[in-house]
Amino acid sequence: MAIIRRLPDALINRIAAGEVVERPASALKELVENAVDSGARAITIRLADGGLEAIEVTDDGCGMDRDAMALALERHATSKLPGEDIEQVVTLGFRGEALPSIASVSRLTIESREAGSDEGWRRVVDHGDLAGEGPAALPPGTRIRVEQLFARVPARRKFLRSARSEYAACLEIVRRLAMARPEVGFTLEHDGRRVLAVQPGETMAQRVGRIVARELAEDGVVIDLERGATRLTGVAGLPTFNRGVADHQYLFVNGRPVRDKLLIGAVRGAYAEMLARDRHAVLALFLELAPEDVDVNVHPAKTEVRFRDPAFIRGFIVSGLRHALDLGGGRTAQSRFNGGPAAPAMASWQAEPIASRSAEPPTLASLFARQHAPLTGGGGASGNWAANRVNEAGQVWRGYEAAVMAPANTSSAGMNPAARAEEAEGAAPDATIHPLGVARGQVAGAYIIAEAEDGLVIVDQHAAHERITLERLRAVGTGDTLAAAQALLLPEVVELDEPDCDRLEEACAALLAHGLSLERFGATAVLVRAVPSALAGGDVAALVRDIADDLAKNGAALLLPERLDAVLATMACHGSVRSGRALSVAEMNALLREMEITPRSGQCNHGRPTWVKLAHADIEKLFGRR
Repeated sequence: MAIIRRLPDALINRIAAGEVVERPASALKELVENAVDSGARAITIRLADGGLEAIEVTDDGCGMDRDAMALALERHATSKLPGEDIEQVVTLGFRGEALPSIASVSRLTIESREAGSDEGWRRVVDHGDLAGEGPAALPPGTRIRVEQLFARVPARRKFLRSARSEYAACLEIVRRLAMARPEVGFTLEHDGRRVLAVQPGETMAQRVGRIVARELAEDGVVIDLERGATRLTGVAGLPTFNRGVADHQYLFVNGRPVRDKLLIGAVRGAYAEMLARDRHAVLALFLELAPEDVDVNVHPAKTEVRFRDPAFIRGFIVSGLRHALDLGGGRTAQSRFNGGPAAPAMASWQAEPIASRSAEPPTLASLFARQHAPLTGGGGASGNWAANRVNEAGQVWRGYEAAVMAPANTSSAGMNPAARAEEAEGAAPDATIHPLGVARGQVAGAYIIAEAEDGLVIVDQHAAHERITLERLRAVGTGDTLAAAQALLLPEVVELDEPDCDRLEEACAALLAHGLSLERFGATAVLVRAVPSALAGGDVAALVRDIADDLAKNGAALLLPERLDAVLATMACHGSVRSGRALSVAEMNALLREMEITPRSGQCNHGRPTWVKLAHADIEKLFGRR
């Protein structure tokens, strides 16, 4: 017969630590949450060797006396549940497991002093055993230091990552908690170097912009929606301000950072049909609801929650995000870089009250002059906006009708801005000897219309050139062959998070072989000295940020050739002909000819088709001839 026995407290704490403390970042999260719950206005975090050697958290909160300190190190002892109703949790911590669990797998030193007390008290616990206690000199508040984490649990210690990776995880924890509490000041130091400092009393938008991306001030919309006792606030990036990974989505429920599948799915649904499948929105959302409507006691790490009415929460978030993005009108993040006035003009016109708007919106000639909003895009605040644009399209089309329907040999200064055609320079190629035919014109600044021997070919110019550029980049940088590089007249400084800079620094040699010359420029920036010739004139900062995202997403899991393949795909996208760029007939034919000799030119780097064909029989069916 098996003998059942009670486990000793030290072993119980060590088992609990397996759920609560997975790595230094987990311990740091619990300590900072305790500091926030203590009412602190300033929290200082110090890390040594990424938290593997030491973690220290100091706050100016309420502090503890000698008896309270001893009780805090016992299992399931907490001051955050005054009653027994666990559904009314309003603090970040409540389980009473963190401190004893951390103390069971490390050397934990607690020093604390209550406000108004003459002296503080110090208590040291070494892997579950009391190692000493006595008076301590410190200002009102609490200071906790964790050392030798998992020193006596080698099976756990060997599964920890490098100091750099553990530091990146700790930094992310502090960023999320600092974003959730703009009324609290946070300072983070790593190996004696200050890497984050935010002051208390900032607004939510200020704190988010300071931590996530300063560009959100111009390329984001503010969200503030309330329905009953539920409220959604935050800042959401425009669809055109996106990233290659979802790590820049910060979600909070009642001030608690969470990673919840329901919320992530709601964000994806709100941005559906506005983002490519491999792109992700940048945002920070704060959901506030009654404590009894959300269960935070789902997982010991407290990063998962369950909602009483998940369908309502999803619908509330989707509608709130879409409403805010609709009010953004025709704004685009790229409008600040391509020099075109149409998108800002469109947004300004949409922002005006209906009664004070000019008689007519901007003409389609100005909207389609360069790379701007399509006819079906946007969506303003007025309910008849779509109808107004359709009517306007008809008026403009009638104005250009004569020019479009004129004979081919008739010269006309007018040109339909959404569809263009011109005579080829010199003799036109023979459509019978080219699979993709001969270019006859361009539609919407994005699609090439070509006539083949057996039908009509429609080519997505950006997707096609993206594949061609990728194959060019793949052809160089291997062996002794290096890519041609275009040196920048003035090297460009690109600011990034420190972990992103670390990853780019490690990949510098491989990127240089493909023509991209980078070097470290301080802790949170890289200096770009040259770019591949195929990408000259592009947005260097956006290119570097996307490459950093690719390395963050794939760098740890893929081998070097696969990692470079993902990076080259990003570089090719930045160096390709953009939709909205007017091409001459000669340029269109050159693109078609290169597609015919380029491997895998039938699809772009993201799996989308680059061209489709309508056979003569299909066209005849459309017009009822068959």
